[in-house]
Amino acid sequence: IIVASLTGISMRRTLLLLMLLASPASAQITPPADGLITCTSPVSVSYSARSLMQRYGQDAVIDDQLYTGVEDITYPGVVLSPKSPDWRIEIGFTDETMQRVSRLTLIDAKTSHWNVAGVTLGSTLAEVQKINGRPFLIREFFTDGGGFVVDWKGGALDRPLPGGCRIAVRFGKGSEMGAPAGDRISSGDAKAREWAPVVEQVVVHFPER
Repeated sequence: IIVASLTGISMRRTLLLLMLLASPASAQITPPADGLITCTSPVSVSYSARSLMQRYGQDAVIDDQLYTGVEDITYPGVVLSPKSPDWRIEIGFTDETMQRVSRLTLIDAKTSHWNVAGVTLGSTLAEVQKINGRPFLIREFFTDGGGFVVDWKGGALDRPLPGGCRIAVRFGKGSEMGAPAGDRISSGDAKAREWAPVVEQVVVHFPER
């Protein structure tokens, strides 16, 4: 029964991807020069995978194995600017029909032209703390879901962006040597600052309704 169910899901997903890929594509739209991500730009909650592909043309592709940043969990979605790491955006949807955007992610690049409220890939602890207006807490590094901010402590980044979407940020660094220990690490901790982690993932979560 389980195998049959999984097979059914796989078949429906395959048919959906074929339908989307067969959709007519309009001319590619150039991203805004300032690279600012908001709740309505470059995508909004109302976009579907099909409408994104129609709007962005060849600069939007389906990817069935986008990485969540937690363990080995992946999800199907749409990638904007897949050939330009500095402009790449990964878009997830509320379910496998891809009719409504649920999140937007910056990941898999050292830097990005995009930013959310001033936070971007490669931002330092000090830079993000300045934007937030106060120290914040980070989950212990090199664990499942490690490096994610777990508490903005009431700072500016704790509040929804105009339009209701929220930002999530993950810090990291290639080597474990010198990494601060502890379940909740303050961005103001001297050892954390010395280790110098940078933002490796920025996620914008859109409101459900």
